[in-house]
Amino acid sequence: MEGKTLTQQEKDINDWLPITKSRNAKWWYSAFHNVTAVVGAGVLGFPYAMSELGWGPGITILFLSWICTFYTAWQMIELHEAAPGKRFDRYYELGQHAFGEKLGLWVVVPQQLMVQVGVSIVYMITGGKSLKKIHDTLCDDCKPIRTTYFIMMFASVHYVLSHLPSLNSITAISLAAAVMSLSYSTIAWVASVRNGVQPNVEYGNRSSTTAGNVFGFFSALGDVAFGYAGHSVILEIQATIPSTPEKPSKGPMWKGMTVAYIIVALCYFPVSVLGYWAFGNSVDDNILISLQKPRWLIATANIFVVIHVIGSYQIYAVAVFDTIESFLVKKMKFKPTWFLRFISRNVYVSLTMFLGITFPFFGGLLGFLGGFVFAPTAYFLPCIIWLMIRKPKRFSLSWHANWFCIVFGVMLMILAPIGALRQIILQAKDYKFYS
Repeated sequence: MEGKTLTQQEKDINDWLPITKSRNAKWWYSAFHNVTAVVGAGVLGFPYAMSELGWGPGITILFLSWICTFYTAWQMIELHEAAPGKRFDRYYELGQHAFGEKLGLWVVVPQQLMVQVGVSIVYMITGGKSLKKIHDTLCDDCKPIRTTYFIMMFASVHYVLSHLPSLNSITAISLAAAVMSLSYSTIAWVASVRNGVQPNVEYGNRSSTTAGNVFGFFSALGDVAFGYAGHSVILEIQATIPSTPEKPSKGPMWKGMTVAYIIVALCYFPVSVLGYWAFGNSVDDNILISLQKPRWLIATANIFVVIHVIGSYQIYAVAVFDTIESFLVKKMKFKPTWFLRFISRNVYVSLTMFLGITFPFFGGLLGFLGGFVFAPTAYFLPCIIWLMIRKPKRFSLSWHANWFCIVFGVMLMILAPIGALRQIILQAKDYKFYS
């Protein structure tokens, strides 16, 4: 009898947690959730990354990253139901299946949380800076307002949206965000083409010193890795799709992911190549800053960025809420009440807001986080889990593909933070807190 009540209790908790609460998603939900999660505002930094990498390496690394992360996304979708009769609704559950109960948690949770919290902080900053840009673009002679206040304005939206109960309940926001990401990416590359190649544009080395170029190259690797951050929410998105033995969830999820990745390519490649083509080495670390004119278009693009970043923040935040609430209810034995949710979610939004206001050196953070935690979760952790669970034949195509992604991912993980750390140190020298 007790066993039954325990499973019933587990079921009740699962019905309360935001990821597993509602499992009636369609394949197109997964398409726009994935677009919203993957196409970060990081795409606006891609022309800058290209200027650090140069034409050949830049296009190669963009393309390899796209292929590699598309492949690891497929692996994660396949592994969602790797054990018969069980669904791995969260990344760490898959980790526990591969590495064991204890080790699985330690391998996955710190990295996954760093990705999700890192993205939340970066998006707080991006949202705030884009709001400031809208204000400054449309109002030349206004008194300047601190970025701090704009980040607070951006956070105020999340104090409301964060109380939506489940991942499926933010579908409309996510759809709007996905449309916006395609829109502002298109604005960025169309405006670059319209502006044309700038007079005396240069495509050579960006920095005058060898050290500057080498570190810049490393840092740019991290910027690219940051552009493929969606893996830490793939299983969570798939958990919202219904699944039966006849019709497993991987079918619709893979369909959605394929559509999402085509849209990702349409966002990333034109912006990176055409933005770099137009501005060369003088491109800013946010392409919208380089495109000064026409004013209304740049203001519109920034409004789109704000809407997209609101959606992205929510997708990552829901996954964090799920982890926090699981911990509070399952481990700390709190009662699953609305009050618990109200407190924990507001604390999280406040924390990300505070950190965003305190450390807004945006570019350096992107590269550092991108290399340090995004490379593992997106590039090589799925491959290691795949090798452990599926055990492909040695020297088969699958074996080679996995090892290629592992080597590529580890290289990103080691090199990117080195370059980014130097950039953060250089930027932090002339940085005033709470400016």
